[in-house]
Amino acid sequence: MALTIPLALSLSQRAQAQVETNALLSTQEIAALVGAETLKDPKLLPKLTDQYAVEFGVRLIVMDAGGIVLADSDHSAVGENYNTALRPEIGKALDPTNPQPYALTRYSTELHEELMAAAAPILDEQHLAGAARTTRDVQEVTDARRSVIVGIVVIDVAALLAGVLIAFGVAGSLARPIQRLAGAAKRLGGGDLSTRAGPVHAAAEIEELADSFDEMAARVERTVLAQREFVANASHQLRTPLTGMKLRMETARALTPDPELQHKLDAADQEVDRLAEIVDRLLVMSKQIEQGGPGEVDLQSAARRAVERWQERGGTLGASLSLSGGAVAARANTTDVDQIFDNLLDNAIAYAPGSIEITTEARPDAALIVVRDHGPGIPPAERARVTERFFRGRAAPSGGSGLGLAIARDLAERWHGTLAVDEPEGGGTRVTVRFHRATSDDGTL
Repeated sequence: MALTIPLALSLSQRAQAQVETNALLSTQEIAALVGAETLKDPKLLPKLTDQYAVEFGVRLIVMDAGGIVLADSDHSAVGENYNTALRPEIGKALDPTNPQPYALTRYSTELHEELMAAAAPILDEQHLAGAARTTRDVQEVTDARRSVIVGIVVIDVAALLAGVLIAFGVAGSLARPIQRLAGAAKRLGGGDLSTRAGPVHAAAEIEELADSFDEMAARVERTVLAQREFVANASHQLRTPLTGMKLRMETARALTPDPELQHKLDAADQEVDRLAEIVDRLLVMSKQIEQGGPGEVDLQSAARRAVERWQERGGTLGASLSLSGGAVAARANTTDVDQIFDNLLDNAIAYAPGSIEITTEARPDAALIVVRDHGPGIPPAERARVTERFFRGRAAPSGGSGLGLAIARDLAERWHGTLAVDEPEGGGTRVTVRFHRATSDDGTL
């Protein structure tokens, strides 16, 4: 309806414009046929006026430049001044400065009906000599316009009712299989890898969609199972040769008296440690084993455990760890939270030894972990990329893998959390990890 009603109005206006254009063209033709010379012949002019009125099916009035009627096919207006405000078409045609043909549909106060009036100037060598004016009944056009509008409205109403009836009939057959597909997708997203949509008995397109969904679910299940097998075996397969290499290098270093060779063996031993660290972190990143839904994790307790694990190494490298904040329960997994703390503290100790402050904070809608150091900070151009995998800043010391913050971010996002890096007042770097706060948490545990 929103489309066809404007169309009906447009068609109606177009029909009226077409009638006005035809009337204007015929009136211009009559004005040209009459000509300026005929205006001067009082015997010929009435005959031609009657003749052209019959040929064109109009009432024809011919007047001089002042608007005085010289001839009228109805023989009722001869001698009258027709150039009045009630007849704007004549005023346009007899405009002494710019005479021009003009047509319009208007209501006649004399005839008490709508009529189509058109007037065209009669020129004598580019000088205004008079004008010809035609009028005709437009009731037929008006009826046609109304019929167009009524017909389109009737079609719209019928189409609307038919559409509603068809929609009710089709909705049931479409909604049921789509709802079934939506439920299967929800179960698969929730961790049920055995979910399949199965036969949906619907339109060919929906059945094809269901088949594609089942194929996708099967591929996802195979991929996850393969990843689980990889996680189960990779540690043994990768760590065993690395451990053997490390032991052999330590033995070789103890047996050789050459200081230069000892130095090279020490460097190789450090590279093995670095490779082992990269393997461990890659395993964490690729781990997709289902761990169940999130539980309640006391971030303060997790922070305390992290400080105990890293205090000795931090002291060796010149870092001092301090813990503040209250107890707050987050919706997350304990193992993942511990890994986040390990990665953040490892980065801070390695790249910004000195005072490192760990804070846990409760917000009305969030539970926060904040780790702040007082090191050189991260340039603004690099700050947005430090959570990308394997990204290392230009000023970063050698030996790192560029995975610590990427892993911490991935672990936070696994539980619908976020990780943000910024520069606090006073310099250094601040990393804020935000989790959803546990619903049962009241700020104290």
